Amino acid sequence: MAILLIEDEAGISRFVQQGLESAGYQVLVAVNGDDGLAMALRDEVEVVVLDLGLPGLPGEEVLRRLRQRRPSVPVIVLTAKDAVGDRVANLDAGADDYMVKPFSFSELLARIRARLRTGAQQRSDALSVGPLTLDLQTRAVTVDDRVVDLSTREFSLLEVLMRHPGHVMSQTQLLDRVWGYDFDGSSNVVEVYVGHLRRKVGAERIQTVRGVGYRLAVS
Repeated sequence: MAILLIEDEAGISRFVQQGLESAGYQVLVAVNGDDGLAMALRDEVEVVVLDLGLPGLPGEEVLRRLRQRRPSVPVIVLTAKDAVGDRVANLDAGADDYMVKPFSFSELLARIRARLRTGAQQRSDALSVGPLTLDLQTRAVTVDDRVVDLSTREFSLLEVLMRHPGHVMSQTQLLDRVWGYDFDGSSNVVEVYVGHLRRKVGAERIQTVRGVGYRLAVS
């Protein structure tokens, strides 16, 4: 298992590499986009920390090509670009997380740990929470051993909720992870799809936390 850091600023690269190695991780380093993409395609790489302002192939293009060839490897974008539009564009392009420089190393480390946990769970063939089972290979969903037919968006929404059972997911988080781009703040698309899911898997299984978001009941 290795973490790949694609960063051309020597000071930041050295700081992050030393910190990750001190935490017990194997770290690979690339200083330009072309080398970074080639290294990111290795099976041993389990998380990529990607700067956007790279010489050679731009970070945005590295992300786009990596998503085409290794769609499941987690990518944390690390950049000085702090505009909401940049964040949305990169999440839409396939980034799993987005951190703005200057950053806290302890926070970066925590986000890497979270992505490694999620990656380990994604390698499982199925997710199960109580009577709900979601098969990631066949895309079949069962409730109390009854097969439920879900649309692509419904499946993705349920998957996100099942990856965080008992945790409240905000509307913004659900929009980012299921739809992948920014909706107008007045949009009720999440509420509509939660309604669809409730009718199919049971209204009591998806709880509303008023003013915050939704969570999947664990019992």
